[in-house]
Amino acid sequence: MRSAFTHVGRLLLASIVCVAGAALLVYAVDPLQLFRPSSRAFYSDDTRVQNAGLIRSQRFDTVFMGTSLAIHFRQSDIDRALNVHSLKLAMTGSNSRQQAFVLEQAIEHGARRVIWEMDDFIFVDAADIETDPYLSVDLYRGTAKGIASYLFSAAMAKESLFTLLRSVPPLQGSLTRAAPYLPVKFALPDVDDIYALPRDFDVARGYNAAKTRAAFAYITSPVRSRFLGEGYGFDAMVRHFEQDALALVARHPEVTFDIYFPPYSILQFVAMRDASPPTLKIVMDLTAIAAQRLTQLPNVRLHDFRAIKAVTHDLDNYGDVIHHSPVIDAKVLSWLARGEYRVDPKAPLKPLDELKAQVEAYRVPK
Repeated sequence: MRSAFTHVGRLLLASIVCVAGAALLVYAVDPLQLFRPSSRAFYSDDTRVQNAGLIRSQRFDTVFMGTSLAIHFRQSDIDRALNVHSLKLAMTGSNSRQQAFVLEQAIEHGARRVIWEMDDFIFVDAADIETDPYLSVDLYRGTAKGIASYLFSAAMAKESLFTLLRSVPPLQGSLTRAAPYLPVKFALPDVDDIYALPRDFDVARGYNAAKTRAAFAYITSPVRSRFLGEGYGFDAMVRHFEQDALALVARHPEVTFDIYFPPYSILQFVAMRDASPPTLKIVMDLTAIAAQRLTQLPNVRLHDFRAIKAVTHDLDNYGDVIHHSPVIDAKVLSWLARGEYRVDPKAPLKPLDELKAQVEAYRVPK
């Protein structure tokens, strides 16, 4: 009997030592850079987690927020175009609750300018930020619970071990080259590469009219067209716009917000027009409220890029009906830098009226 208790005790002790050792490894390596910046750090495309470390470890005066429509921008391009020291915090598929929370953390850590790609879908109803299963508020806030979940994470222990092995000179080159193909998240050697397209990416192959038309046919198919309006509820979207966007801007009059509506292809709105008219009405009505409310705030500059016909009607600029190519990324930055397509507070609905006219007149090529 005593022998059995001895074995259990040894097993328990060994388990405690292993867990403590793993936690110590995570603390020492700190792959997220929560405790200290590192010049030898690697980065992850898991932006909902990675952003918590970026906010604490990077130096910045401007943050760039958005969804997948803003995810491929490079910080170096943002810095060069806008003459800022930026931090890209865009998150694919993110909603306004998540974006507002992350922006709040960035502002607390020194951001004085926010570039915010704001599309209608971010305001769909979703979980409250305190119960959001996809974003750890405790990790961002640095609470005891958040730090414990980081230190005692088996996934972070694995990442830390790989990072440690990669720092060994004989292994450094081979493991760095192999990292993108291995089951590790922290594989990017440069913060500029987070969710950015490779520099040798074939733009013409990834973005072209054939892909855009195919996407339009797919989403307007009678079998799938009902999904165009999934999640769109006018009252809930207005409420989230007020709680997440307007309230954040109002709380921080010291911060300048450059908010822009991204240049969807015309086919996004035509798809709604033809297959889901109630959804199109919600989008247009929500835009009207957003434009009128945002342009009245003294620390907001609102830009609307959705009625730039030379861009939005050229289907070669898109990989589907909404995601535009890196060529348009560069144009967006140049428009922001020059203050082009800024919405006039005295005529906040003018760009929307232009868009409505274009959508009504557009005929889909056979």
